[in-house]
Amino acid sequence: MNLVFKLAVSTEMQVHIVIYKAAELMKQTTKDQVKIAKLKTAISELGQNIIKYAKEGTISVFEINNPKKGIKVIVADKGPGILDLEEALSDNFSTSGTLGLGLPGVRRMVDGFSIKSEVGVGTEVSISIFY
Repeated sequence: MNLVFKLAVSTEMQVHIVIYKAAELMKQTTKDQVKIAKLKTAISELGQNIIKYAKEGTISVFEINNPKKGIKVIVADKGPGILDLEEALSDNFSTSGTLGLGLPGVRRMVDGFSIKSEVGVGTEVSISIFY
């Protein structure tokens, strides 16, 4: 696994830069538009969570070559953390008045998903998409 880039994010524009760069990286090795759309949607959701809940964080994009080809994205922040991960990963749960479909939706659309969070310390979400 090779780190391709890491970007500090605190604005929507920075999230969109990550989305663009990650999609362009993926397009170099696959033409699967569904996988590319899933990657873009997942990064958008996770990046918006940084802005909404933590104000700033980082998004790191890795290229996976062994044994499968793919993209791994790690989104990390030092925000308030998530009090109840099980609840946060259930459909329709929201602490901010939204539909509550973000994290559970991301988990469903990617091939690999893990999340770590500690209240008062921050949250790290790792996703992988293989092609």
